[in-house]
Amino acid sequence: MIRNLILSLLGLTAVGTAKAEWALNMPKGVTDLSQETYDLHMMGFWWCVGIGAIVFGVMIYSLFKHRKSSGVEPAKFSHSTTAEVIWTAIPVVILVLMAVPTAETMVKLEDSRDPDMSIVVTGYQWKWHYKYQDTGVAFYSSLAQSSLEARRKGAETDPFAVPNYLLDVDNPVVVPRGAKVRLLVTSNDVIHSWWVPDLAIKKDAIPGIVNETWFKANEIGTYRGQCTELCGKDHGYMPVVVEVVEPEAYEAWLQSRTENAAVAAN
Repeated sequence: MIRNLILSLLGLTAVGTAKAEWALNMPKGVTDLSQETYDLHMMGFWWCVGIGAIVFGVMIYSLFKHRKSSGVEPAKFSHSTTAEVIWTAIPVVILVLMAVPTAETMVKLEDSRDPDMSIVVTGYQWKWHYKYQDTGVAFYSSLAQSSLEARRKGAETDPFAVPNYLLDVDNPVVVPRGAKVRLLVTSNDVIHSWWVPDLAIKKDAIPGIVNETWFKANEIGTYRGQCTELCGKDHGYMPVVVEVVEPEAYEAWLQSRTENAAVAAN
């Protein structure tokens, strides 16, 4: 019994390692606000660690110091006003110290004014549609063909052999490095959620409502995410891919897309 349990756990570990890189913390991301969000997360984490160490330290000390076997007599008092004031004042101070920088970051997260470019993101069952405002560029972004073939029942393709299995698309979002990109997120059918961890963005796509968010990526690269709102049977097959490129490469991509759209229109 124990042997089988150990073998099962080892098997799960091997599968998990092959499928994705293990991460025990949130990513720092590639934007200034993702770094601020990470710092806030770590600040809260270390406050919790410190509080936990003090509380459990006092508990363990008290249990050992005042154990019955050492002949300690129980205290007779019912309460201590001084202790109550202290354990009320300290959490209030800690909450204020955490709330001020958190509020500042939240204000920045909602400040989508004066963007360099705007993209309308529309969720569908089960893909995304992107429209670059004022450019005429618009396209659907669906699960990449390699992942689509591997996910089918009875497929001969090994999913573990497919790069970025279920996290790749046929048409990624392309944006220039250093540009303030505003996203206008909505849905055409049910509720979806557009999520890219490295951009510190998770925004719901709701029918009839347009939610705003923004990011400014500091590093070029490919950043992946997924829909994080259960939206139907293929919810797990509508990934998000954002490619951050140099401004010159973005202009070349935009021109190519614009030309292709003009040819298709004719």
